[in-house]
Amino acid sequence: MPAPLLFVLSGLTQYAGAAIAVGLFGRVDPTAVAWLRIALAAVVLVAWARPWRGSWDRRRWVTTAAFGLVLAAMNVCFYVAIAHLPLGTAVALEFSGPVAVGALTGRGWRERSAIAVAAPGVALLAGVSLRLGPSAHVGLVAIGLAACFWAAYILLGRRVATGTQGLSGLAVGMAVGALAFAPFLAGGARPVLGDWRLALAVVGVAVLSSVVPYAIEQVVLRRVSAATFAVLLALLPATAAVVGAVALRQIPHGLELVGLALVCGAIALTARRAEAGVEAPPPA
Repeated sequence: MPAPLLFVLSGLTQYAGAAIAVGLFGRVDPTAVAWLRIALAAVVLVAWARPWRGSWDRRRWVTTAAFGLVLAAMNVCFYVAIAHLPLGTAVALEFSGPVAVGALTGRGWRERSAIAVAAPGVALLAGVSLRLGPSAHVGLVAIGLAACFWAAYILLGRRVATGTQGLSGLAVGMAVGALAFAPFLAGGARPVLGDWRLALAVVGVAVLSSVVPYAIEQVVLRRVSAATFAVLLALLPATAAVVGAVALRQIPHGLELVGLALVCGAIALTARRAEAGVEAPPPA
């Protein structure tokens, strides 16, 4: 399946899960929802991938653990951000992380020139967000941190994906992230224990936002460079805006649309066909 089509599927499922999460924020703290998403996804992926069957040396453990910590931190920051910002805007601002990776690791003028197109869009979206009030300031700081963690996720994720462990690395990474953040965030998840509807919604968030999209991303990471992966990730602002408009009634207007269009323009500018199989890892 072509990488862009894979990412459309990934984006739609991921942000459908995010839309469900936004509906939970009135009853469960956003950071607790983020932790529950990671923990439940870790349980599913560990049961699926059964990572204990593979061989793990010290270097692989360290890389995978770092990947898991970055992944967990990225999700926590993102959930704090979407509690204060529209979904599409938050995702477009988070795109600055992948843009930086594309510019620093890309080999051609297309990846680097994408910054000139995307940067004004990001600036417009940030400016519009500042007008939403003091709450938006918290969201902007959180999404800035999420962008940094997202950049690190791309670079570490490629190293994990190109190892022989495949999805086992993702499963172990998520488990490490869930365990590391548990002492700080698990207490906020208590409301879920007494309400089966909340629990079911959280399971839906975990499956839609973590299991499906991250598994797809790991498959693509095994075939493409970090720069190409960063460009493909730029498809997510459009899908997030669509989901936000349909599910959350967060319809972008005016400068928001211009900002989103500029971000999507960076996608079109840097779109190129990946050489499938050139950088594929050895068989597991």
